[in-house]
Amino acid sequence: MSVPRNVQRFEALLYASLMLDALSVAVQDRTPTTEMTEQMIMTSTLLAGVMISLLIYFVWLAARWRKNWPRWVLAAALVLSVISLGQIIGERGMELDSAIEIVSCVLTVFGLYFSFTGDAQGWFNA
Repeated sequence: MSVPRNVQRFEALLYASLMLDALSVAVQDRTPTTEMTEQMIMTSTLLAGVMISLLIYFVWLAARWRKNWPRWVLAAALVLSVISLGQIIGERGMELDSAIEIVSCVLTVFGLYFSFTGDAQGWFNA
């Protein structure tokens, strides 16, 4: 059975979004301060890398193994990401990594939209 077109779009958009997330982590300000030590910055960066890897696995599970629950986890992660992004923009204002994250969130919204509509509806197993 071939993969439906909307599932292919979902997969491509989510992988592009996660690639932008990795780029966002790469361009974040890593200047140590009194509140943020070098060790905390390193831990935060490693945690972001692990999280991106886990989300890549979830996209793969949903698109290739037809699992339904990873789509819902990705949707929940999107909600948390938007909330976090709003707080970060409120505190620090718009920075390069925030702008990249906005584009990433938009790609994720469209990708998830494709995963729940059209020919993708019968693809995922409960």
